[in-house]
Amino acid sequence: MGIVTGRSFALFTYRPSSNIIVVTGHYGVGKTNVAVNLALDLKKRYRKVTLIDIDIVNPFFRSADNEELLKENGIRCIFPAYAKSNVDIPALSPEIYSVFEDDGITVFDVGGDDRGSTVLASFSDRFAKSGYEMLYVVNKYRPMIEDPHDAVALLREIEMQSTLTATHLINNSNLGAETDRSIILSALPYANAVSELAGLPLLCTAAADESLDGDVPNLFPIKNITKCLY
Repeated sequence: MGIVTGRSFALFTYRPSSNIIVVTGHYGVGKTNVAVNLALDLKKRYRKVTLIDIDIVNPFFRSADNEELLKENGIRCIFPAYAKSNVDIPALSPEIYSVFEDDGITVFDVGGDDRGSTVLASFSDRFAKSGYEMLYVVNKYRPMIEDPHDAVALLREIEMQSTLTATHLINNSNLGAETDRSIILSALPYANAVSELAGLPLLCTAAADESLDGDVPNLFPIKNITKCLY
């Protein structure tokens, strides 16, 4: 599908089919920002929302660095021990196991390489029992996944390492501060190609540009709220 113009689309409203939501994707796609925004958005419709940061890979963007904002909005936070320090390998909290018995919504923010996927695999039995949705975040403008075939190949690696199966795709194509309307609209064909190749429904397009309201199918308006630590 080409650039969408002259049409009116409703904004995205996420109503997951499972209480457990896993957000994953390649390093640098903006996955953590998407996870934090999803948790904040879900809290508008659900009484209990938990965000679990098991991204032990990326020292620059971490859900744990948004703890104050999340707690102010009534979101329970479970982060690795020493997550906000410079310890190289933080330890996962045993509190994670409690969410699989909880009746609230839980969002997992997962690391973007083999180590992150391996962490997921350690909970595979719990995921299988509870059910889950796994959202694969893509960004056309990131190295190694600019081609839709490469994005799908990486997804298959994540699925193999984690022993989980993706259920939906999120298009988060952006160039950071340089992002404008054309950057986002130009990435729509890419997102649709990944969706078709992967056999996954495109859940939404995340964007901070409010001017896109009505021009993009299932637009998820987000804020750039994750903190950069370098």
